[in-house]
Amino acid sequence: MAIQIYELCGADETNLFSPHCWKTRMSVAHKGLDHESIATPFTSVATVEGGDSRRVPVIRDGDTVVEESFKIAEYLDEQYPDSPKLLHSGVDKAMTNFIINWSQTQLHPLVARMAIMEIHDALAPADQEFFRTTREKVFGMSLEDFATKMAATPDDLKKALVPLELTLKGQKFIGGDTPHFADYVVFGALQWLRICKGEAVLPQEGAVANWFNSLLDMYDGMGRAAKAA
Repeated sequence: MAIQIYELCGADETNLFSPHCWKTRMSVAHKGLDHESIATPFTSVATVEGGDSRRVPVIRDGDTVVEESFKIAEYLDEQYPDSPKLLHSGVDKAMTNFIINWSQTQLHPLVARMAIMEIHDALAPADQEFFRTTREKVFGMSLEDFATKMAATPDDLKKALVPLELTLKGQKFIGGDTPHFADYVVFGALQWLRICKGEAVLPQEGAVANWFNSLLDMYDGMGRAAKAA
């Protein structure tokens, strides 16, 4: 039976853009498992699988429901120990937590600054209202003001990616010779930007560009099949 993945979607249900959901989609593919995507708009997320405060991604694997991408990765390794590992050791988990925190404090804010209006405009009307209300409360300004006053450029992204560029000059993946969950963490952030803003804003050459393109082409090109803006 395929694992069901509840994934955040835009007005077009094929527009599955969430960075966190991409972590899980890549993780399931890494394990060689079949999956079924269930498109989930912002206004439906909280009630997924009978919850009252859910956050996607959420998976259902038979009778088991798991929420949050890191916990899902742990679950997949425990439940399917004979397939390739996502998190290879306690040390790997600890280092992955660093990558998660780096990505969410350095890359995710940049994506928001570069693509906030594109994210909003891709949503259905009810979800646009939800997105606007919740984000403007956090930003303390309108989305339009945020897009203008806090705008970021591809050069800003390039600077933020310097540690990754230097790392990947000496190894194929963050995980070494093969991708680990940490690779999918950063991939998810850049795939979010690719889907919402387009490929032109991403690094076009260098180690990060080569790494990202290799991940787009993995698993029968699953990442590349997602339409870029």
